[in-house]
Amino acid sequence: MSAKLWLAAASTFLVTVTTSCPNVHSQSVDLTAAWTTHSPREEIKPIFQAEMDNESLKTAVRDKKQTANRYLVIKADHRKGLAGYWQHETSVTGGQWYEFKVDRKTTGMSLPRRSAIARLIWVDRDGKSVLRPEPTFTSYRSGERPRAEPDFPSEISSDSTWTTIGGRYQAPQDAAFLRIELHFRWGEPRSTVRWTIPQLIAVKETPERRVRLATVHYQPREGKTPKEKREQFEPLIRRAHEQRADLVVLPETLTYYGTGKTFAEVAEKIPGPSTEYFANLAKQCEMYLVVGLVERDGHLLYNVAVLIGPDGNVVGKYRKTTLPRGEIEAGLTPGSDYPVFETRFGKVGMMICYDGFFPEVARELTHRGAEIIAWPVWGCNPLLASARACENHIYLISSTYTETKRNWIRSAIYGHDGSTLVAAEEFGSVVVTEVDLAKPTYWHSLGDFQSQIQPHRPLLPSPTP
Repeated sequence: MSAKLWLAAASTFLVTVTTSCPNVHSQSVDLTAAWTTHSPREEIKPIFQAEMDNESLKTAVRDKKQTANRYLVIKADHRKGLAGYWQHETSVTGGQWYEFKVDRKTTGMSLPRRSAIARLIWVDRDGKSVLRPEPTFTSYRSGERPRAEPDFPSEISSDSTWTTIGGRYQAPQDAAFLRIELHFRWGEPRSTVRWTIPQLIAVKETPERRVRLATVHYQPREGKTPKEKREQFEPLIRRAHEQRADLVVLPETLTYYGTGKTFAEVAEKIPGPSTEYFANLAKQCEMYLVVGLVERDGHLLYNVAVLIGPDGNVVGKYRKTTLPRGEIEAGLTPGSDYPVFETRFGKVGMMICYDGFFPEVARELTHRGAEIIAWPVWGCNPLLASARACENHIYLISSTYTETKRNWIRSAIYGHDGSTLVAAEEFGSVVVTEVDLAKPTYWHSLGDFQSQIQPHRPLLPSPTP
């Protein structure tokens, strides 16, 4: 019996599970109808199998319940490079929001993020592509709406066996059908991906996640002690508070700047005097602060960025991983981790100055979920700021000591497309902009590029130390 007929026959026992959120009306879409199999070329077609878990089927029959575990399986034979997918098309309502979820289990597959992906394609009644409804987007053709390119659900959760993939999407206004594809791509010989029947649920509109981002452009020239340096930032922080900023980024090693002292002489433990000072301000202003300091940990010194929360506590810190010659010669030690921190509005990562010269730091922070990267930076090529934001589709906030007229790095906030959303012009200024973290950016020919980073980014030829 073919896979298509098998699923149709088995659907007597199978129904899509419906889940509801409190106070939100949800309606599931039945996806148990027959699925079809496809491959780009017949000679690379993998093996397709439809399976049902016998134990759960016995339980369903015994208890007279219409539930049983069923799987859409794709596997490779002895050859490498095979590619194919299961496909199902279901009707949708244009403008309606949907939540998509599916579970996958892989065996013998080294890189599931590339080799076992789900893809969603919105089409009209004739099966043709539709346009995105948003009138504002990144485009090389001014004034045109982008085509609704495929959406790529992201990994939501994972245990030792199964990974859940999903996302929330608004059907384009002209969409009549959603084409769901469950892929096997380029897996190793004898590798397998096992997909559950997906869930597609009509839900209410995804709420906005608006956040006001701010950067401070200032050189603390007065004073010679860490105390005198940090206190110069208080009026600027309060000015950001007046503009209702949620996250404010301060510059790099601000207690060291212009002191004439060594890193060792200004270094302090974290938590310590400077974090305590800024924690009080963060609590008074009910905001998150990113502060550049020099940390002492035993006999080691680190260039750090510290994230302080509106409750007055240290949320976390990042130790600069790429050190320039001057910091190496001064005896600083590089960090070795890329932490990302949950805040009340989203996920924040941090990098520091020379990190921006290397794509790996921002990419790893993005890989770990960062939606915003705070960047205390002494100086850097401004093109790299745009590149780090654009290549990862994150918001980037830089705070620098560099004068604007030098045509070098600026204290600015960069958008998903690498453009400058707002920039400070004069020392002693604070600039703020508001963004919606729930709103993707669509490109012509690419669609939501951020969702494609994981399934499309290349495999390195060999592990790098």
